[in-house]
Parts: sequence; structure tokens; C-alpha cells
Amino acid sequence: MAKIVYITRRETFAAAHRLFRPGLTDEENYELFGKCSNPNWHGHNYTLEVVVAGEVEPETGFVLDVKKLKEIIREHVISKVDHKNLNLDTEFMKGLNPTSENITIAIWNQLAGKIPNGKLYAVKLYETENNYFEYRGEE
Repeated sequence: MAKIVYITRRETFAAAHRLFRPGLTDEENYELFGKCSNPNWHGHNYTLEVVVAGEVEPETGFVLDVKKLKEIIREHVISKVDHKNLNLDTEFMKGLNPTSENITIAIWNQLAGKIPNGKLYAVKLYETENNYFEYRGEE
């Protein structure tokens, strides 16, 4: 039986966004999204956790070198979201309402296929210390 180990890398980033639906008035958006629809944006200090699952390679003792995982996350996600406006500055969020649910799925999509060893298992996004969102790919 395979012995699967789950490794997690945590990163943080700060980003602004506005939740809104085009075509609705500011009042209608406020009714739907509350203060998160502020036309002048609002921000969060997010914590991102990326979980990779796999078997330990006998030659290295690693599932995946955590330094490599850090580089992948920083190149494909953090460099594109940190101190950015998710509505305006982040190409992989174009056309999406940047709810935490949508951000989590979009980050998964940025990382899918880029993990050289093991398998991308989960993406967890902490919006606040009380709220986090987790995506594990297509179920």
C-alpha cells in the first residue's frame, strides 16, 4: 500500500478587490454584496496554503522539495496578486467576480500541471482569521 504524505506551503499576500456584478447599480451591488462592493475597493491580508500529496521518493526523501514548491507558488500566484487589485491587475482573475471562492479556484488553475512531483491536493485561502476557503479540484 502506498504511503502518501501531504506537504503544505504557506504564503501571504495583500490584495484589493471589489465584489460586484456589472449591469447592477451601486445600490443593487451593495444589497447583494454589502460593504465588499465598495466602489473604491477594499482589501485583505490573505494567507494561502497549497497542499501537495505524494509518495516519498527514496533517492531524496522528499515528496517535493519545499523550496521548489515555494518557487512555483511565488512565480505563478504571489507575483501576480501581491499588492495588486484583483479586479484590474490580475490577468488570471479577468472576467471573474473576485469572491474568495473564485480566487481559490483561480489559484488552483494557476498551479494545476505545474507541480513536478506528487499531486496538487488542495488550495486553501484564508480571507480572515475566521474565514477560509478550500478547493480540491474537480470532485
